[in-house]
Amino acid sequence: MDSPVSLFHRPEALTAAIDGLSAEGYQVIELDASAWNESGAFHDDVSAGFDFPDYYGRNVNALVDCLRDVVAHDYGWDPASTGLVVVLRHYDFFASADPDLAQAFLDALARASREALSDGGRLTCLVHTDGPDFALAQVGATPGS
Repeated sequence: MDSPVSLFHRPEALTAAIDGLSAEGYQVIELDASAWNESGAFHDDVSAGFDFPDYYGRNVNALVDCLRDVVAHDYGWDPASTGLVVVLRHYDFFASADPDLAQAFLDALARASREALSDGGRLTCLVHTDGPDFALAQVGATPGS
């Protein structure tokens, strides 16, 4: 892959990718973005999915900080795993409801992936959309694939 963020339109292709990565020992965190019609629901689900601490600030800066802690294996990522896969299902719904926050989240994940690589870790994000016309913008200063 050319990017830490990959787009999937076909659910069966996504399932095959998840199954293959799970078989290789990757930890998988799956989040359903179809209910993220406002930032509160987004922050609630992301916080729970990554097991963020109670003091999580529920804004983009706090998200970036907490993802840095995830990369450091402080919480949310089992250091015994091969790597971490973040699966975002129905992302086109969220991208329509809050395009700026949706883009910021993908950018933050791409940044976390680069930080993980600097320590030999592997973090990737698989984005599923229901709409076949949905395309990713530049993610983390690199094009999504």
